[in-house]
Amino acid sequence: MTEGDDSVFKLYWEFGSRIHHDKEVDFAMEDALSAVGLDTSHAGAFEDDKWDDEIRTRMDAGLELVGQDVGTPIIAWERSDSDYIGIFGPVITRVPETEDSLKLWDGMMLMGDVDGFWELKKSRFQPPEFGNRPVI
Repeated sequence: MTEGDDSVFKLYWEFGSRIHHDKEVDFAMEDALSAVGLDTSHAGAFEDDKWDDEIRTRMDAGLELVGQDVGTPIIAWERSDSDYIGIFGPVITRVPETEDSLKLWDGMMLMGDVDGFWELKKSRFQPPEFGNRPVI
């Protein structure tokens, strides 16, 4: 896709909205692309296995940072000591308000800066709350 990061974001958001808000998991790629104003010819890449090696390479790079016993999301960044770190998460049940989102991000960055930081976890007592379907 040559349209850039903005277009990737819009398409990713459209996928999430269809799946999580509309409970639609079987939709035509052309419909999603069209909904965000992208060329529907990109739908051909969805079934094109020429991308499989690239996807596996990138996923393997993320898993190399966090280990094999996690899923997604994986977030990776350069720590203050220039080491590269990756973590699985954060897993949240709803999107926090902006101030709380920034606290979550700042806390994650600070914990990642501590050598030996391994894991935080608690049981999930709330189902995911997706809120209103976003409008792009």
